[in-house]
Amino acid sequence: MLKSFDIYSQNNILKIIVALNLLLVGTASLLYTDRLITKLEDREEHYVQLYAKSIAYLVDPAHFDSGDLTFVTSEILEANKTVPAIYRDPNGQISKPLNIEFPENLTDDQKLQFLRDKIDEMRKRHPPIVVEIGNGERGLVYYDNSKLLRQLTYFPYALLTILTALGVLAYLAFSSSRRAEQNRVWVGLAKETAHQLGTPMSSLMAWIEYMRSDPGQFDPSITDEIEKDVQRLETITSRFSSIGSIPTLKEENINEVVRQFTGYLSKRISTKVKMSMTSQLPPNQMVKINKLLFEWVIENICKNAVDAMKGVGELKLNILPLPTNEIAIDITDTGKGIPKASMQKVFSPGFSTKKRGWGLGLTLAKRIVEEYHNGRLFVKSSEVGKGTTFRIVLHTDKQAKAVEPQPSVKAAQH
Repeated sequence: MLKSFDIYSQNNILKIIVALNLLLVGTASLLYTDRLITKLEDREEHYVQLYAKSIAYLVDPAHFDSGDLTFVTSEILEANKTVPAIYRDPNGQISKPLNIEFPENLTDDQKLQFLRDKIDEMRKRHPPIVVEIGNGERGLVYYDNSKLLRQLTYFPYALLTILTALGVLAYLAFSSSRRAEQNRVWVGLAKETAHQLGTPMSSLMAWIEYMRSDPGQFDPSITDEIEKDVQRLETITSRFSSIGSIPTLKEENINEVVRQFTGYLSKRISTKVKMSMTSQLPPNQMVKINKLLFEWVIENICKNAVDAMKGVGELKLNILPLPTNEIAIDITDTGKGIPKASMQKVFSPGFSTKKRGWGLGLTLAKRIVEEYHNGRLFVKSSEVGKGTTFRIVLHTDKQAKAVEPQPSVKAAQH
């Protein structure tokens, strides 16, 4: 069983470290704030206890003392300016509501009903505090959280949300920066490679001219094939030179582009691979593409398919119209297939099932199709042990009409 290699796996470790740090900060903040809320709840409960004791002092005749009464009224009852509280006497009568905001224009009966509703709400949040008023009689004080406490209750979640948002932004910034740096490296490497290829290609062209000057010694058919390979090198050089630049799209006959490149590629892959092409498009179907880059897409997918078949099998290309002013190019192999676990990873940079693979071929193909041609590239179907079909979808100016399949280009039937 082949093992997948990801050359960017070390960068994922850094992402995990950042995520764990953010989680640690968020958890610590949550625990610390929860501790503060607990202390504040205790303090507010103490306020209500004072409020309850003051009512008991006022109601019990044994406590009537003018000096103490002034102290109770000014220092205790008025100390609580934030905690909503309502007292219900032993007879069930409601009195002495504290810090309760009534809606405007309520009658006395409506205010009484409003207080009853408030008591029901308070009972759900906190058990009432018992007020011992003597002679075995008891009143009840109902209370609710203050506005400050309610705000602090939701504060940890708001803080956690903010930290999560900051973490996402940090991750996006980090990923964007890393991708930009990688792109700069690859663009520089590609352009330098194209520059270095220029000198040996000029020399090869000179050798081809020399071989043509002496057809008696050099077989012209061999010279022609060598010239095709040199032209292929020139195409590859142009591709590398165009990396990092916005490509120019031109109207091209998609049938001819795919047919010509298939014919070229069929002679340069394994002789045990049977390669064919069919089309259900009109013979003159035009599509806006960049020919050099689009051939690169076909090459990468086909070579990936040949590797999946280990150089033995059948490779089919089928071009067909779609109902929404689009065309599709299906590339089907009889290789080992793609496991479901790897289906979403095949286009990821660095993902490869080959020990010496860089995992860039399908990534480049997807980028060329989707970013430069405004199309789509995806795995249409795959079955382990039977093969895979990649589909390229491109837009057309006019909806293509289906015609009889054109003669297939068969190759590598050696």
